[in-house]
Amino acid sequence: MMKRIAVIFFAAMFALTALAQEGTVIAKRNVLFDGYNFWVRTPQGYNPHGPRQPLVIFLHGASLCGHDLNRVKRYGPLDAITKGVDIPAVIVAPQNPGGSWKPKKLDDILEWTKAHYNIDSTRVYVLGMSLGGYGTMDFAGTYPHKIAAAMALCGGCTLRDQSGLGKLPLWIMHGTADRAVSVAKSKIVVSYLQAARATEHLRYDWLAGASHGALARIFYLDKTYEWLMSHTLDDPSREVNREISITQTDMNNAYRMLSQKKREPVIE
Repeated sequence: MMKRIAVIFFAAMFALTALAQEGTVIAKRNVLFDGYNFWVRTPQGYNPHGPRQPLVIFLHGASLCGHDLNRVKRYGPLDAITKGVDIPAVIVAPQNPGGSWKPKKLDDILEWTKAHYNIDSTRVYVLGMSLGGYGTMDFAGTYPHKIAAAMALCGGCTLRDQSGLGKLPLWIMHGTADRAVSVAKSKIVVSYLQAARATEHLRYDWLAGASHGALARIFYLDKTYEWLMSHTLDDPSREVNREISITQTDMNNAYRMLSQKKREPVIE
């Protein structure tokens, strides 16, 4: 009997510890007129009157569009946290009901979050893949003075004037075997910035043989968030971090390195 009680006690303690590591995740619905619904996750130890927190904005791909906000947890930073990845930041994960991501609506979420949470405005980051990769570049290219760094995976850009992308640290990654969104879409952005001689803050990697879904593994790497949060708007040069690398080996091992072994996310 005592042994059974001990097992139950330690199981409960483990569950509470895991929840503490994940922080608090709250759904925000209809808080913005004609805006996106979104999740807000605050990290363990978040204090509204304590040190200001970095903010990571995650933009999902087309498969998660709709009106069921729980779908946004299928992959990305929120899912990575449940699997043991430590992301010491507030995370905002909006849901796109359909169509392209709208930079103004994303900016509305950013400003709402800064008004309601203890956010360090100099350390706001955005990352996304596929449709979210497009959204990342469209958002960062429209508001480069608000975004400390951006990471765009297997996407592209719909902006006619892409010069804003040359004003902030930007890391573009795309698989060469991507059949959903051709690597050519990312290369167009790189070529634009090269022609404008605006590549000082740009990094890009074409991952040989990587499929579209393979790049979702990048959300489960500590390096991803270390790279983002190594940048700040307080740096007048806005120098891009070229020391942290993400290799094919890192991606291959991403799920194996998770501290909590659960099923791999389903990417469509």
